[in-house]
Amino acid sequence: MHWLVEPGLWSNAAVRTGVGVGAVVAIVSAMVGLFTVIRGQSFAGHALADVALSGGAGSNALGFSPLAGFVVGALVGAGAMEAVGVERVRQRDVATGVVLGAATGLSALFLYLITLNSSSTGSTQLILFGSLFSVSAPTFLVVLALSVLVCLALAVIGRPLLFASLSSDAAAARGVSVTRLALCYTLLMAVTVGLSAIVIGAVLSTALLIGPPAAALRLGRRMSMTLVVAATFGVAAVLVGVVVSYDSYYWWPSHRALPVSFCVVALVVAEFVVASLVRRLTTRKSSA
Repeated sequence: MHWLVEPGLWSNAAVRTGVGVGAVVAIVSAMVGLFTVIRGQSFAGHALADVALSGGAGSNALGFSPLAGFVVGALVGAGAMEAVGVERVRQRDVATGVVLGAATGLSALFLYLITLNSSSTGSTQLILFGSLFSVSAPTFLVVLALSVLVCLALAVIGRPLLFASLSSDAAAARGVSVTRLALCYTLLMAVTVGLSAIVIGAVLSTALLIGPPAAALRLGRRMSMTLVVAATFGVAAVLVGVVVSYDSYYWWPSHRALPVSFCVVALVVAEFVVASLVRRLTTRKSSA
């Protein structure tokens, strides 16, 4: 495999930890992201990513772990969006825009404060675009624990959430608490975005949330199979992205590797494009 993978890749502890974190987050993002796409809440996911950015930057400025800031910031943003737009579903986009604007302003402030601290060199890059190879083993355990909690919660509310996502009026008529489900789901999405930020950064975290599920939905209609395909796409993007980033260190005379976040997002986009082409070709053949 030396023609494909540079020697020493899997013997590097930082790479093994990074791949583990990335795979876990990719699976959780696929599960939550599938509902995000079905519910048409991609804009809300993007807003939560920017809120997570402000939380991660604020946490770093105060000397705490960026992961804690990512998750807590996204949760606060999710609560704010639901509080502002909870009365009317049509107001939710307005609420999302208001929270997004406030979070962007806070991010600018916290990132400015970080730049004033000479000992924080590289922190801005880590917060914005992630640093998968610098994730520690204790952080991996925290990510794993939060991911398990999200999966368990989604398993509990999955069926009524899917029903409400496809037809909120019909779900409400059957006695499903649509408002409460929306709040629970938004909180789960917030945690997922916060976890994804540690992999590819807050700016790009919605790529794992939206890209693989959107690609999987173009290839199938069965929920279970679509979920498996979305998780496979996400894990593949992270795994191949890590390999490409590691190998790229030897591509240039300057020995500078491509950012993992760039490689992962590029592969997510490629998966979506290929899935769209396959869908188009399949549709043409069936119609012919």
